[in-house]
Amino acid sequence: MSEPVILDVSPDPEELAWEQEWLERLELPVITCTGPHKAGACPLLQGKPCGKVDKADGILFQLDLDREDHREILKIYAETLDVPIRVVVNEEQQLQYADLLRGVEVFTPPVGPSALDAFAAEVTSVMV
Repeated sequence: MSEPVILDVSPDPEELAWEQEWLERLELPVITCTGPHKAGACPLLQGKPCGKVDKADGILFQLDLDREDHREILKIYAETLDVPIRVVVNEEQQLQYADLLRGVEVFTPPVGPSALDAFAAEVTSVMV
């Protein structure tokens, strides 16, 4: 059996770097994605496959739900993937996008080591 892979989707390279380092200490491979830099640039939004998503056994989603294209990406993940998904949003977004967030677990920032540990454990247990 292969090791589980986590896809960490965040527009913040510094956030991605420390999260990747932490998860790799737990011996979990991490794929990073900074999300689309312009509207519609994600292959999923164009109806195309994404190699990063195809490899993911769990997704840590940290894009801005106030952007329509970011909401659409999350909707695609939630509707088409059968992997644990954690979405990092502030409390206001959690209320505003409650319908979209059904079926995923929500973290409020900042995401710390204990939250990453718990997520990694869940992804790993799903693989067993």
